[in-house]
Amino acid sequence: MHTNEISMLINEQIESISTNHNIVKINNLNVYADSHQILKNINLTIPKNKITVLLGPSGCGKTTLLKSMNKLTDLYKELKVTGNIFIEDDDILHTTKNVPSIRQKMGLLGQRPFPLPMSIYKNISYGIKLKGIRDKKLIAFSVEKYLKEVGLWEEVKNRLNQPATSLSIGQQQRLCLARGLAVKPRIILADEPTSALDPISSKIIENLFRSLKEHYTIILVTHVLRQAVRLADHVVFMYNGEVIEQGSPNTLFNTPKTQKLKEYLVDGN
Repeated sequence: MHTNEISMLINEQIESISTNHNIVKINNLNVYADSHQILKNINLTIPKNKITVLLGPSGCGKTTLLKSMNKLTDLYKELKVTGNIFIEDDDILHTTKNVPSIRQKMGLLGQRPFPLPMSIYKNISYGIKLKGIRDKKLIAFSVEKYLKEVGLWEEVKNRLNQPATSLSIGQQQRLCLARGLAVKPRIILADEPTSALDPISSKIIENLFRSLKEHYTIILVTHVLRQAVRLADHVVFMYNGEVIEQGSPNTLFNTPKTQKLKEYLVDGN
């Protein structure tokens, strides 16, 4: 395969990501752990190609909401989930599609990076091969592309065969982001992705999110108010398993309607 053919294929993939109907709708979502209710009647619309921030104190249900979106709740037998979660008009809670195909639509970035126990190169090629790509030139081109997309290529291009664990924590987090992008998701789910990083690495991740939203919908969990102010296009404030307020950051941060959000904003400043 020639380089120009590879470039055309990659551009087609990007165009497909950016033009697809890329929105999440959640209706009457409830999550129970035995007799305890974790999420209570959640109703949300997530705008496409924006950064939606799930904001609220620890334990308010933000991570559980994120796990519900990519069906990680299925891994916990004690959890019962009811309601509807529409991803690209497909209700993932009531679908005949297999779970891996659903999860491939959503790249997940956790609080701490978890690179695969293999080389830097293979961490990215693993995600590419999941999409059924076997052409070695296309895989190599794609590895370089995704590492460049997260600003990591220049730092690792001469040591691609070294273990991913040889990277710093900040670099590992970007590697994990690149690995997630390699499966061509529609949505990036980020669960406090900078909580374990130093300020410089955190800034790099935040800048990446700003650029990536051109092609992806980003849903970011944080309890850091300043980060929400810096990044959010849309804000969902949660408290005790409920959505208390949602809307534009300008509206929620400047004219909060509920006492809970007012108190949270005062405590966070």
